[in-house]
Amino acid sequence: MAESDSDPGMPPEARVQTRRAFNFVWLVPAVAALIAGFLAVQGILRAGPTITLTFNTADGLTAGQTKIRHKAVQLGTVKSIRLSDDVRHVEIRADMQKEAQRFLTANARFWVVRPRLSAGNISGLDTLVSGSYIEMDPGDGTGAAQTEFKGLEEPPAVRSDEPGTAYVVEAERIGSLSSGSPVFYRDIAVGEVLGYDASPANLGRGHTVPVSVFIREPYNQLVRKGSHFWNASGVSFELGAQGVQVRLESLQALLSGGIAFDTPDDARAMPVSQPGTVFPLYPNPAAASNAGYRERIPFLVYVQGSVRGLAVGAPVELFGIQIGTVTGIDLMFDPTGKESRVAVRLEVQPERIMQQAQLREADPIDVSRRLVERGMRVQLRSSNLLTGQLVAAFDFFPNAPHAEVRQENGTIVLPSVPGGLDSITSNLSDILVKIDRLPLDEIGRNLNEMLAGARGITTSNDLKQSLHALAATLASAQELMAKADAGAGPLLKRLPEIAQSLQTAVDRAGKFMGSADAGYGADSQFRRDIQRLLEQVSDTARSVRLLADYLDQHPEALLRGRSGRSGEQ
Repeated sequence: MAESDSDPGMPPEARVQTRRAFNFVWLVPAVAALIAGFLAVQGILRAGPTITLTFNTADGLTAGQTKIRHKAVQLGTVKSIRLSDDVRHVEIRADMQKEAQRFLTANARFWVVRPRLSAGNISGLDTLVSGSYIEMDPGDGTGAAQTEFKGLEEPPAVRSDEPGTAYVVEAERIGSLSSGSPVFYRDIAVGEVLGYDASPANLGRGHTVPVSVFIREPYNQLVRKGSHFWNASGVSFELGAQGVQVRLESLQALLSGGIAFDTPDDARAMPVSQPGTVFPLYPNPAAASNAGYRERIPFLVYVQGSVRGLAVGAPVELFGIQIGTVTGIDLMFDPTGKESRVAVRLEVQPERIMQQAQLREADPIDVSRRLVERGMRVQLRSSNLLTGQLVAAFDFFPNAPHAEVRQENGTIVLPSVPGGLDSITSNLSDILVKIDRLPLDEIGRNLNEMLAGARGITTSNDLKQSLHALAATLASAQELMAKADAGAGPLLKRLPEIAQSLQTAVDRAGKFMGSADAGYGADSQFRRDIQRLLEQVSDTARSVRLLADYLDQHPEALLRGRSGRSGEQ
């Protein structure tokens, strides 16, 4: 370098530099490419099918962010959201993971989890922070595979993995029942209402609506043949002979409706009901209890008069005890107006009044004839004066006119007597007729004549003189009584003394008789004369003593004598 520097004309010396074998900078993109390739292959290997979900609205859903989950495990992601061709709903395309492919069958269900406030509960509050997501219920894994699903607008009441049994109850009225309404057994929530089929095709087959209910294990073992289901929705008010009764199953049933069931003691030995068994849904517990009586005898009663207050389901009573129900009320109208009447159909449950042995031996028509011969009739009576409700009562009327028991189309027809307001009106009419028949004008004239005569007597001089004479006589009688009391007082006081003196004389005479017996002999004439004298004196003393006692008790006898006291000696 020194020479070249000293000699500027000389060209520089060329040197050959050796190249490095590998540059480590290129490792970074290579590794990144390998990772990207691995992730791409991994994504391809884990990628599942793409499904299409249909909902009424996409509220709360976002493409590329909303997840599809099952039990908080992510199974897919929403890829796109678009309106359907008819703009009536939205179509959501979602990419599912490969492990979810085996659950995409016809039994799978999807719904959007978002905050919900219903009468029964509050759900989905966690989505206020995390956002809405789509929940998947895979079902039991059976069924044909598919990739297009119609999403549920409400969460299902029961998940597919919850053990239990589904049944069907047929209701005449749904009331406040809805999906998610609780099912109670003795006030314990043991299941839920799944829903009901209100399609026109189904409703056209009958008068009831089928409602699907789910009973969880182990409570499904309580549902047996003979179990009774009834509507426990809202609050039940009953105004009867026992007063006002309020029945409330629970606060949840008050808000969202509910169903309750029970199994009678005689049905507990029956086998457990199979899934899908159909039960009738009764309107209240009383109707469900009445359904436990299997034997039913129909009767028909014709009533002349108003049946206002009598309704289907009203009780049939015997001596105040329910033995059946009213099943129908029909007007038998006669255009001529001669024989219009009301046909009341009854259903008597003989198990309420007879034992099984008696039921096997008794013939309903024969029993009815014997009872009617003894005066049994059917009468409509008021069960509550405030509401005017009527009941059909079986009772005995010994003075009822003769009636026959007959049959119409296999139904026993029983005689009736007026009751309730009709009976009162009839009695009032009879009383008014009897009053109308009274000779009121003649009675009035006689009363006027009698009053005139009485007025003449009371104002006559003869009556006044008689009253004055009677007053004078009473005064004289009082004066005489006072004098008699003053004069008889000393005599009454001396009568006991006189009686004692006579008794002393008798005693002395007795001693004298003893001396005479010694001097004259026991059978001499002198002794007999003395004996009679002593007896007379003794009787006199006894009479004086009795007179003294009697006058002491009845001093008025000195004036009145003893004629007023017959029977006394």
